[in-house]
Amino acid sequence: MLYYLSLFKDDLSFLNIFNYITFRTGGAIVTSFLLSLWLGPGLIAKLRSFKIQQIERQYGPASHLSKNGTPTMGGLLILITLLAGVLLWARLDNAYIILMLFTTLCLAFAGILDDYTKLIKHNPEGIASSVKLTIQIFTAVIVVGYLALNPPNGEYATSLIIPYMSKMFVNLSVFYFAFSMLVIVGASNATNLTDGLDGLASGCMVFAAVTYAVFAYLAGNVNFAEYLKIIYVPGAGEITVFLGALIGACLGFLWYNAYPATVFMGDTSSLFLGGVLGTAALCVKQELLLPIAGGIFVLETLSVMLQMGYFKLTHGKRLFKMAPLHHHFELCGIPESKVIVRFWIMGAMLMLLAMASLKIR
Repeated sequence: MLYYLSLFKDDLSFLNIFNYITFRTGGAIVTSFLLSLWLGPGLIAKLRSFKIQQIERQYGPASHLSKNGTPTMGGLLILITLLAGVLLWARLDNAYIILMLFTTLCLAFAGILDDYTKLIKHNPEGIASSVKLTIQIFTAVIVVGYLALNPPNGEYATSLIIPYMSKMFVNLSVFYFAFSMLVIVGASNATNLTDGLDGLASGCMVFAAVTYAVFAYLAGNVNFAEYLKIIYVPGAGEITVFLGALIGACLGFLWYNAYPATVFMGDTSSLFLGGVLGTAALCVKQELLLPIAGGIFVLETLSVMLQMGYFKLTHGKRLFKMAPLHHHFELCGIPESKVIVRFWIMGAMLMLLAMASLKIR
């Protein structure tokens, strides 16, 4: 919204600063973060008064039973502050901002519905997995359908750029659309699986979002894109502002969610955080970078898939002590706080590895 002040730069020259993506990204980060600090205590108190609290889990380490009674659905804090930061600082006439907002709201609805069913209706299973998947697929269909009709770059509409390779592409043709849907749905579920320790998902999301904020800014600038040999995407720079608001919202939430957490995220935001990241990857044409930048989420998902496959093949044996992977390390005797920080360190290293692809070509 503040971007439109730059339209009056001829009358007041200092208003031109609102035209700069870097300035508005910084403003979005600070706004979402400070708003989180301001709203956090009141929202946590309200969740506690409504008894929207963590209930005893059917699955998970026994040590987590001490977390019972901690308010959850704290993802509302991320959602509210993210939307505030975006609406205040982003260009609302930008197609990519609209797509990211659409993804956020649709998947947040699925998450809120799931948390409501678990916590208010006292159904520990939440909504049926088919309902959740239907909402995720619906979201992906709309996003992918729009990008099919309005590709970020028409020359590479169905192509994937290979990271660390100079101008090497793979054209998936019609299969690209199924792949794109898998990116959004898979990223959404991967983040959801990672949300199992205090601050783990929100902390790792910050590193992944920083990566794509940088790539969005560079992809949206024709000179940078040409110099760095990445696909030029007109208008993609605005995604940087959206991801800036996301980074600020996650950092603000982490203020309260860091170990020992005073509030939990819940599915309210864990579903849309991954979906937004997947949508950003599609919009800036850096789809294959997602398993690197979001490597922690991939590892967590793979651990669940391997555990289930091994369990079936061996008729009841387990590959890990417990899945997702963070629970395995807990049961190996590593304190929860140390597991979290070590995963953050891995997330930071993966962020740097992903950014290295800008020069290693």
